[in-house]
Amino acid sequence: MKYWLIKSEPHVYGIKQLKTEKRAEWDGVRNYQARNMMRDDMKIGDLALYYHSNCASPGVVGIARVASEPYPDPTQFQKRSKYYDAKSKKEDPRWILVDFEFVAELSEEVSLSSMKEDPRLAGMLCLRKGNRLSITPVEGKHFRRVCKLGGWKPS
Repeated sequence: MKYWLIKSEPHVYGIKQLKTEKRAEWDGVRNYQARNMMRDDMKIGDLALYYHSNCASPGVVGIARVASEPYPDPTQFQKRSKYYDAKSKKEDPRWILVDFEFVAELSEEVSLSSMKEDPRLAGMLCLRKGNRLSITPVEGKHFRRVCKLGGWKPS
């Protein structure tokens, strides 16, 4: 099993919405490196730290699970979508997504500032300066530490 961190703005698609809907397409990713991770590296059952970004208190707020094989992001073909890509073709799609399902909402948000201050999270990719990817791999030890800080015990 691999571990990931996935970012979403809470006003766009927050953990509470995933909790309500139970499962969602992770659409709109328009970064080739993040796309490649979804396409080539994510497997059904992998767990992800759900991170709220671009908000007053950014941080990890929940846990999600990869729930599908990768498939073409339908928004790339929808002319009215802000994620429309005129260069992408149905026979050769440029953008790929996976579905995520809700696993847990953390009892305590693990803020970005607390993650940066925790020496046991040193080296975590999402904490490196200049890293703005919406999807990043996470080492198992870092995943477990964030879960512990958030009050969630992986089974």
